[in-house]
Formats: sequence, C-alpha cells, structure tokens
Amino acid sequence: MYKRILVPIDGSDPAERGLAEAIALARELKATIRLLNLTSDFVLMVEMSSAIDYEKFREGLNQFGQRLLAKASEQAKAQGVATETSLHDLDGGRVADAIVEEARKSRCDLIVIGTHGRRGVSRAMLGSDAENVVRNSPVPVLLVRRPAQAG
Repeated sequence: MYKRILVPIDGSDPAERGLAEAIALARELKATIRLLNLTSDFVLMVEMSSAIDYEKFREGLNQFGQRLLAKASEQAKAQGVATETSLHDLDGGRVADAIVEEARKSRCDLIVIGTHGRRGVSRAMLGSDAENVVRNSPVPVLLVRRPAQAG
C-alpha cells in the first residue's frame, strides 16, 4: 500500500505524535519514512532584524534540525523502520508548500503530519500548515491530533 511516508518534524508535541504514528504504520507496512525538517528565520528576522547575526542564527537552526532528524531516525530504526532525512531552509517560503513539494520530489505516497487541532479564532490567526498540506497534497495526508482532554 504505502511504501514511502513523508513525516515533517519540528520538535513540537504534535510532530512527535505524528512521528510515532508514522513509525507504527511504516513498521506494519514495511515502508520507509522520509523525515523532513524545515528551517526558517522569518519570524526572528522581522522581530530582531537589527540585533542578530544571521549566519550564526541560521547555523543554529540547521544544527537543531540535524539533531531532530538524527533523534527521529534513531527512534524509527530502533523499531525496524528504514529512514531517510532531509533538511531544507525555507528562505521565506511557506511550510505547507515545502512539505507538498518534498512529497512530490521524493515520490512519497503518504504524508503523516501532527497538528495542533486548533479551531476558531486561534486557527484563523495562526493559520494551519496542516490544512494547507491537505488542500494541496498530491498524495493522501494522515493528520494526527493530540488526544482529547479529559474532563
């Protein structure tokens, strides 16, 4: 069924849940996971444009991304799942567009992405990369939401 699964990761709780789901699915299907980390300095460039050294900041983002990819790869390999990794600098682009392009370019047949599951005003103000991936993806997308709050 699915042989190549794209899993965007950023170190957040939703991304960790997406990764766990993708590993379990890949293990069952004997599929390969392609781990993707996207770096972007856009927010910091806008907020601190006169106070940062861009090259040091970009280097730090890349190091963080490499560590995330290495950790996720080891986590998958420990469960018998083959992995590939990819680190990309958005350079002003949109996260959703980069995820969709990576799925196309690397011939993935499924994207598994963690989502915050925001609704209402918070979703409207913060946007939804996951929703944009779903709208534009050439392949199926599995959204993994956080568990419902008890109470």
